[in-house]
Amino acid sequence: MIVIRNAYQQEAEVLSAIGLRSWRQATMALGITATLYENAASAFSNFTRSSWLAIRVAEFGGAVAGWAAREHFDETISDFWIDPDFQRKRVGSFLLADMERLIEGRGFDTIRLETHAQNEPAVAFFRHHGYSVRWLSISYAVKLDRDVQSVGLQKQLVEVESGLYGTEF
Repeated sequence: MIVIRNAYQQEAEVLSAIGLRSWRQATMALGITATLYENAASAFSNFTRSSWLAIRVAEFGGAVAGWAAREHFDETISDFWIDPDFQRKRVGSFLLADMERLIEGRGFDTIRLETHAQNEPAVAFFRHHGYSVRWLSISYAVKLDRDVQSVGLQKQLVEVESGLYGTEF
């Protein structure tokens, strides 16, 4: 059984470890160095300790299986991490549906998120759930000492009438 709930402050370490495992899997194509891994570990730890109120947790069979966050409580999903041991078990689908419900409930018309372009499983997952690629950017990552491509994805929650096409004048 999958349960979605708010994060608890005392589980920051567990959430950090899940984020790091998922991040490591997602960034294998980028060639992660030990220093970058240590920086990521620190960033996950700091974020889960300081922003636990912005985090929603997915449990699978009573175990914490993943988490997502809206760091600024807006229409952007800033973090979406499913433990590799729980991927392909519908945990991500349940968690994403919950995040979409929260964002729509706040009156936003669209949902936005970003990932690196080489994270093909994530891009495919979000596209499967109705997200479309809205932009691609390339920026130099100092810690990787190379250019990294990012993909911005968006899902329209409300039908928008453009007024540009149709038979009415």
